[in-house]
Amino acid sequence: MATYLITGANRGIGLEYCRQLQARGEDVIAVCRETSQDLDALGVKVESGVDITSDDSVAGLVKRLQGMTLDVLINNAGIIKRNTLGDLDFNNIRQQFEVNALGTLRITQALLNNLQSGSKVIIMTSRMGSIGDNTSGNSYGYRMSKAAVSMAGKSLSLDLQPQGIPVAILHPGMVKTRMTNFSGITPEESVKGLLQRIDELKLENTGTFWHAQGEVLPW
Repeated sequence: MATYLITGANRGIGLEYCRQLQARGEDVIAVCRETSQDLDALGVKVESGVDITSDDSVAGLVKRLQGMTLDVLINNAGIIKRNTLGDLDFNNIRQQFEVNALGTLRITQALLNNLQSGSKVIIMTSRMGSIGDNTSGNSYGYRMSKAAVSMAGKSLSLDLQPQGIPVAILHPGMVKTRMTNFSGITPEESVKGLLQRIDELKLENTGTFWHAQGEVLPW
């Protein structure tokens, strides 16, 4: 049994991570700003009230987890606000950077003492953050913030490699969640593929940008 910490765990992909990991007998710590009935019903350990954009909030989580070893840290929390060139809202764009990029880096750095050689760090990003794959434009804040967190994941893979900690940068696919207006594949199908990528993660393939189904994606 391994210990997995998942951020953004109250719904969507995060909730499905919790569900599938619990079903296979793993120890799950579900981190979120607000819990949900579905999450509470799973019976996993819930750490609610955690805002990854707040130093104080993250510090409180770290204090509560002091002395606990995390085998896998899954940075799943994220937001999307669709901005077109003709309708740019810079406050929304800034908020997406705060959550998607800086929040992910903040909580990863804060939990480094809970990781050990053999632990894994997962960065949930998006194909929409790929520069090489951008053929439709728009969604400026989301694309830019996901490109930024992918770069953070790549740097983390290099900085954590000497400590024996591999990093995966994962795109879940187009998944039926509130974030995508419920278009695409089911969360169950997505997380099944994502967990396969996580299980196969090792130092030899650290820092790779993968689709949930195993395709290596362009930067």
